Amino acid sequence: MIRHILIASAALALAACSTGAGSDSLDIPDVKPGDLSVDTMKDAVKALASDEFEGRAPGTVGEEKTVAFLIDQFDKAGLQPGNNGSWVQKVPLAEITGENYQPLTIGGGKQPLSFTFGDDWVGVSYREAPKTEIKDSELVFVGFGIDAPEKGWNDYAGVDMKGKTAVILVNDPDYETEGLEGDFRGRAMTYYGRWTYKFEEAARQGATAAIIVHDTFPAAYGWNVVHSSWTGPQVYPESKDGGASQTAMNGWVQKPVAEKIFADAGLDLAKLTAAAKQKGFKAVPMGVTLSTGFDNAVRKFESQNVVGILPGSEKPDEYVLYSAHWDHLGHCTPDATGDDICNGAIDNGTGAAALVALGQAQAKAGPAKRTMVFLAVTGEESGLLGSAYYAANPVFPLDKTVGGVNMDALSMAGPAKDVTVVGGGKSQLDAFLGKALAEVGRSATPEPTPEKGYYYRSDHFSFAKRGVPMLYIDGGEDLVDGGKAAGEAWATHYTENNYHQPSDEYDPNWNWDGVMQDLQLYYVLGRSMAMSSSWPNWVEGDEFRAARDESCAADAAGC
Repeated sequence: MIRHILIASAALALAACSTGAGSDSLDIPDVKPGDLSVDTMKDAVKALASDEFEGRAPGTVGEEKTVAFLIDQFDKAGLQPGNNGSWVQKVPLAEITGENYQPLTIGGGKQPLSFTFGDDWVGVSYREAPKTEIKDSELVFVGFGIDAPEKGWNDYAGVDMKGKTAVILVNDPDYETEGLEGDFRGRAMTYYGRWTYKFEEAARQGATAAIIVHDTFPAAYGWNVVHSSWTGPQVYPESKDGGASQTAMNGWVQKPVAEKIFADAGLDLAKLTAAAKQKGFKAVPMGVTLSTGFDNAVRKFESQNVVGILPGSEKPDEYVLYSAHWDHLGHCTPDATGDDICNGAIDNGTGAAALVALGQAQAKAGPAKRTMVFLAVTGEESGLLGSAYYAANPVFPLDKTVGGVNMDALSMAGPAKDVTVVGGGKSQLDAFLGKALAEVGRSATPEPTPEKGYYYRSDHFSFAKRGVPMLYIDGGEDLVDGGKAAGEAWATHYTENNYHQPSDEYDPNWNWDGVMQDLQLYYVLGRSMAMSSSWPNWVEGDEFRAARDESCAADAAGC
C-alpha cells in the first residue's frame, strides 16, 4: 500500500512539470537500490578538486592528470574502454581570439552612427580566418529569429539573408506570459529562445552576421555577463570547413544602442518588438547598413572525452547514457588570499565523481539488458564543447541511444524531500523519473525560473538537440532539515560566494547525505532505462521531437 501511495504522489507532483504523453505504454521495470559508496565519492572529488589538478582546464597539465585519474577509476570500478578499445575520444578544438576591433558603424540612416566595442557591442567570429571584415551589410530585423515549422512560425519567411545582418530579439515570443501556455511554452524558454539557436539559424539562412539585442529580463542576465563571456578567447569544436558555414560575425548590442540604430533608420524598436510577438510577423529590412572588422588569433589544440561502458547482456547495441563534464576554469582571478586556482569541487568534481561511483555500483549489480555508457566530457565551461563534439561524432549511434541522465554540480545542502526537475514536461522520460522518485520516496518540484532556459545550458542539451531524450535533475529545494528556506539559503550562498571562484574547494565537513540520495535516484533511473524494452520519445510539439523522429526513421534497426 505504501509503495502505491508513493507512486501516486510522485506522479501527481511530476504532473506539474510533465504531460506524460504516451507514458502508459512504457515498460518501466522495478529496480533494486544500488550499492553506492560515499567513500568513492569523497575520494574522487577530493582528488579532482586538489590544487595538483590545477582547476582541470582543457589543454593543460590539469587535463592530463584528470583524464588519467578518470581512466584509472573507471577501470577499477569494473567498466570497459568505450571507444573501440580506447578510454578516450579525442576532441579537436579551435580557440579564436578577436583583436584590434574597429567600431561598429551604421550608415545610410539619418546620420552616421559609431559604437564602441565592449561598452556598446560585442562580436566574435566562428570562422578560422585571420581577419573578419564586414562592410555595408544591410540590417534586417527578423524578430525573434525563429523558424519552427511544427509551430507554423517563420520569422525569415520571404526574405533573402545573403550578405545581410540579422537583428534578433532575445528569448522567444511569449516570454512575458505568466503561465506555461503558449506557442513557445509561455514563461518557460524553449530552445528557440536561446542565443545558440538564433546564431545557428541565422547561419542556416545565409546571413553574413547576426546581432542579438540584449535585454536583461528576457536574457536572464545583465550586460556584464555578455561582456565577460564574449570578449577574450572563444573555444569551439574544430569543424571540417573551418567554420566557413557559420556567419562571419555573431554578436550582441545593448538595448539602448539598438534603440538608437532603429531610430536612425526611422523605426521604433518597441513597436516592432510588439509586432514580432505575433504569429505571422514579417521580417523588416531596415534600410541601414553595418560595418566593422577585427583580427582573429587562431590556436588549435586537442582535448579528450573519457568513455567507459558496462556492456549489455541482451541488447548490447542499445545504449543508456550517463554524462557529466570533468573540466573547470583552471587558473582564474586570484581571491584575497592570492589563490588563483578555480578547483571546481562542486562544479563539476561532484558530477565526474558520480560517474565513477555509479559505474562501480552498476558493475557490482551486473550487466543490464542494454549497454550503459559513462561519458565524462570536456569543455562544458567553454560552451558544451565535448558533449557537442560527441553528439556530432557519436561513439555509439544516437538512434541506438535510448536516453540518459546528465549530472552537473550536485548539491551539498543535505538530504531533501524533493528534486528540482529542469525542463520537465518535454519527454516520456518523465514517466521513468516519476517511478524512480517513488522508488526512493521523493517528490518532484518544477524548476522555479523556467524563463531562464537552464535546460539548454548543460551537456544534456547537446544530445537533446539531436533528438536523444535526456533528463536534467538538480538537488531538491525542500530540505529535510530546514525546509525550502534552508535550501534556498544554501543555493544562494554557493552562487554568490563559491560558483566559479577559487573557494569552490573540497570541504571535509560536507554533509554527503543529500548527494548520496541524489545518486541513488540517478542509479535507479539509469538502471530502469537499461532494463526496459521501451524507446521513450519527446512529447508531441516539443522542439526536439522532429530530430528524434527523423533519426529513428533513418535506420530501420534504430529506436
